[in-house]
Amino acid sequence: MTLPLLTPQDIRSALLLRHEIALLDVRHEAEFATGHPLFAANMAFDRIALEAAIRLPRKNVPIVLYDDGEGLVAGAAEQLRALGYSDVRSLGGGLQAWRAAGYEIFQDVNSYAKAFGELVEARRHTPSLSADEVAKLIADKADIAILDVRRFDEYATMNIPGSVSVPGAELVLRAGKAAPDPETTIIVNCAGRTRSIIGTQSLINAGLPNQVRALRNGTIGWTLAKHDIEHGANRRGGIGPFDGAAGNARDVAYRAGVRRIGASELTALERETQRTLYRFDVRDADEYAAGHLAGFRHYAGGQLVQEIDMAAPVRGARIVLTDDKGIRADMTASWLAQMGWEVYVRDGGYDRALEAGPPLLLPKPDPSHRYRRPYEGTEVAEKAMQAYLDWEYGLVEQLRRDGTHGFYVI
Repeated sequence: MTLPLLTPQDIRSALLLRHEIALLDVRHEAEFATGHPLFAANMAFDRIALEAAIRLPRKNVPIVLYDDGEGLVAGAAEQLRALGYSDVRSLGGGLQAWRAAGYEIFQDVNSYAKAFGELVEARRHTPSLSADEVAKLIADKADIAILDVRRFDEYATMNIPGSVSVPGAELVLRAGKAAPDPETTIIVNCAGRTRSIIGTQSLINAGLPNQVRALRNGTIGWTLAKHDIEHGANRRGGIGPFDGAAGNARDVAYRAGVRRIGASELTALERETQRTLYRFDVRDADEYAAGHLAGFRHYAGGQLVQEIDMAAPVRGARIVLTDDKGIRADMTASWLAQMGWEVYVRDGGYDRALEAGPPLLLPKPDPSHRYRRPYEGTEVAEKAMQAYLDWEYGLVEQLRRDGTHGFYVI
């Protein structure tokens, strides 16, 4: 099978012009993490049958495949064509050609969301405290609330002592319950940097009256500073928005360029067959299982911002978010819009019959092919952790050199 070829320059032009393109790295995740273009998404050749229909909802979307000389592209293209995808091409020369053209190579996974987080901190000077400073506040029994914005399973594996699980998009919805006294200082942490920066800035953008600080470098920084951690914690933050949270969240989304639509506008978007449309319900999994709007896939908002390349590999596509309380969809949408997405929030729809059932979960990849994040689990690999932090600190300069991102920060 002969595949049409695109040059690195063709792909760069499509990204700059915001044309739809799914630039797919068909190697395993561990190899993908060693280096890839900024807006490439990983879809390993042996997972195409599992993932394509969910991650590539439009069968005529422009798809460009590449590897790094392993010879995987032809077989991957064959699978996609057998599944009905009609516009499948190849990056001529693969990743080697991208390098030879002088274009940037980004390491790790979820790279452009992490790069965006670093840009937010650089532009907004998001305030933070070191691990030692937070440890002293804990020891002094200061009036603080530590909110862990990772997935609950990450939090339960290991967490900062006394912290409460409030996954990212839930922050504005639950901060008023976690810290009802505006004099309480809120400290936001994740595993490394991105989710704590975005979480802290979310609360600041939404006008929370409390002082808010990120735990600088998250649990990695905490571990490197030799402070104790907890295991098996089960503290979850309850719902309790602060005064004005819903209106403030809507205003943040408005300032970011997010549009709110109703049922008729959503139907119009769904009918446009030449554009890819992703529909995500950003509530927590239990709420989704109890009842959700038809056609919407579950993806908790905080993780959606961090993992947008996994959730929506078609760069240039449209995204519609839904949430019965509005706050989570508005805050999530505000970040996606700043990352260059055309994003909408669906108004209402929860006052009628809903579909019930658990979120769709894709089978996990073979552990031998999966990239082991340096912040995963309870092992202390100090060298890898420090290297990861050093990499993150260099992402703003790498974005500047790459020049294709189109991010802005409100």
